[in-house]
Amino acid sequence: MKLLDHLEEWLIATLMGAATLVVFVAVVHRYLSGLAIPGVQDYLISLNTSWAQELCIFMFVWMAKFGAAYGVRTGIHVGVDVLINRMNPRWRGRFVVIGLLAGAIFTGVIGSLGAYLIWHLSPDQTSEVLEIQMRYVYLCLPLGSWLMCFRFLQVMVHFLRTGELPRHDPAHVEGLDDEINAARAGEKA
Repeated sequence: MKLLDHLEEWLIATLMGAATLVVFVAVVHRYLSGLAIPGVQDYLISLNTSWAQELCIFMFVWMAKFGAAYGVRTGIHVGVDVLINRMNPRWRGRFVVIGLLAGAIFTGVIGSLGAYLIWHLSPDQTSEVLEIQMRYVYLCLPLGSWLMCFRFLQVMVHFLRTGELPRHDPAHVEGLDDEINAARAGEKA
C-alpha cells in the first residue's frame, strides 16, 4: 500500500518535468532557428519539433486525470459541503458516506467506459502529429478514473473508522515541521 501513497505526486511531477523539458527544447529550437548562422540555421530548420505541442497536450491531460485523484486523497478536490456541514453529526456522517460512494461509483463507471472505449478503438486511429495510437493517449481515462474511484473508497473507509475527512491546509508545507522541530531542539541544547 505504500507504493500507492504518493503515486499521483510522482506521476504528476514526472509528467510536469517532462513537459517543461519538451517545451524548453521547442522554444530554444525555435529561437535558434531564427538566427542567421550559416549551416546551423539550415540544420535546425530541418529538425521538426512540431510534435512538442501535441505531446505536451497529452501530458497535461494525463496530469489532470491523476491530479483529480490526488485531490480526492488530500481533500483539495472540489466539493460543496456547506449544507452537509450544518447537519447534526449523525446525518452528516451518512451524507458524507453517500457522497463518497457516489463519487466512487461515478468514477468507477467512467473508468469502465474509458476501458470500453480503448478496447473498441481502432488501432488505425492515431494522433495527428506524433502518429501514436490514440488508445495510449486515452489510457488515462480508465487508469485515472479507477485510481480516483480507489481514492474515494479509501477516504470513505478512513472516514468510517475515524470520522475525519482529509483536509488541505494551504499554509502547511510537508516536511517543514520536522525541520522546525529539529531547529528548536538545537536551540535548547
